[in-house]
Amino acid sequence: MASKVAWRASRAAASLLRMRSTCVESRPPFRFPFSYSRGFASVVKDLKYTDSHEWVKVDGPLAVIGITDHAQDHLGDVVFVELPDVGATISKGGTLGAVESVKATSDVFSPISGEVAEVNSELNGSPGLINGSPYDGGWIAKVRMDNPADVDSLLDVDQYTTFCEKEDSSH
Repeated sequence: MASKVAWRASRAAASLLRMRSTCVESRPPFRFPFSYSRGFASVVKDLKYTDSHEWVKVDGPLAVIGITDHAQDHLGDVVFVELPDVGATISKGGTLGAVESVKATSDVFSPISGEVAEVNSELNGSPGLINGSPYDGGWIAKVRMDNPADVDSLLDVDQYTTFCEKEDSSH
């Protein structure tokens, strides 16, 4: 009887493995149409970046802020996100919030000065959005910019890529 149960379990496991490998092989890999891979993480061409691994997307008077794919990759699975309060005034370089992962907790710094207009409250229930979609569903806050020129001092995609490559080669 025990051998029959073990045989059935092994057959079920083999079927499951065949199904998984078929599903994985039949799906093309997902890629953002506006990004490219640096071999280990992606960057988006139209964003600006900081050397502390935050990104900024200008949307009219607002700056959408999140952490980069590179940052989330180094943090590992995100388990909690501390969001700023809507209406809070933040300074360029000041703390905007924090991201806690299975490996570490890391502050998120604001690349610009302004007032928090909106936060991504979906992160309260699904902090893993930062891992799965750091440039889309994983944004952290939208800030009404005091000085839009703050964005001009940030890194462009090529500068950020070079920065990450140098940083990773030194570790």
